[in-house]
Amino acid sequence: MNRLSRAPLLVAVLALSACGFHLRQSAALPSSMQRVHLAVNGGGELQRNLARALEDSGATLEDESGPGVAELKIPLAAFDTDTLSVSGGARVTEYTIRYQVRFEVDDSNGQVLVPQQRVDMSRDFSYDATNTIGTDAQVEEIRRSLNDDMVQAILFRLQAAGRNQQAAPAAASSAG
Repeated sequence: MNRLSRAPLLVAVLALSACGFHLRQSAALPSSMQRVHLAVNGGGELQRNLARALEDSGATLEDESGPGVAELKIPLAAFDTDTLSVSGGARVTEYTIRYQVRFEVDDSNGQVLVPQQRVDMSRDFSYDATNTIGTDAQVEEIRRSLNDDMVQAILFRLQAAGRNQQAAPAAASSAG
């Protein structure tokens, strides 16, 4: 009877591993980003979430930039709302929330690790003029979701820069 009760758990574990599901791990940052100064124009939730993600990835956050400290600069992080569709009564029925972030990274030696990049994300949502109570909460949740996704997109780019940084010396040594 004991084995029979464990069978569904075993089947679930096997099914999850077979479908390719893996828990999200922290990003493998470039070695030159062990100490990082985070400069976000305006700060806010993006700065808090990015700081937490960098620390989870093993980086030490520094209050000031300087020698031996990489610098992640985010000069632009802006939300914008656009109208997607309008009903026959000239009422807006769908919106899109756009989020644009520009960032660049200088490594601990002051060299450009990631040149300035622009990342754009958006989410669409329907608006019901007869039920306006949940609209502000919907917009806030969409913004939170976009912030979380933006942090992941930045970390993926940093991880790719780290791989490229490791591959460049190996390619140079094999060519020479």
